[in-house]
Amino acid sequence: MKYQKLPIIVDAEQFFPDVMPWPEGVVGIDPDRPEPVVKPNEAMSWGIQTLEGWHLVAPGDWIVTGIAGERYPVKPHIFAKTYVEYSVVEAERQRFDDARHG
Repeated sequence: MKYQKLPIIVDAEQFFPDVMPWPEGVVGIDPDRPEPVVKPNEAMSWGIQTLEGWHLVAPGDWIVTGIAGERYPVKPHIFAKTYVEYSVVEAERQRFDDARHG
């Protein structure tokens, strides 16, 4: 069987190590230090705690906040194929449709 994802609205921020503050939940990782790193020039790599455990985050990845508040990284090429910006016009149209059918 095939399935289609329900059209839900999510928040997303693109991660770049030199742009502070980093998206919530993203931490720098230095294998020589046990604690997370918060300065871009000290991090060897970056990660985020997800529902499935720790995932590495690369520069340019999108950090998506799901419907239950969970946060997870999405590679830019996947993000571009599966997400579109939710504009104010679309939000108003959805609100109108909801009021009309609700």
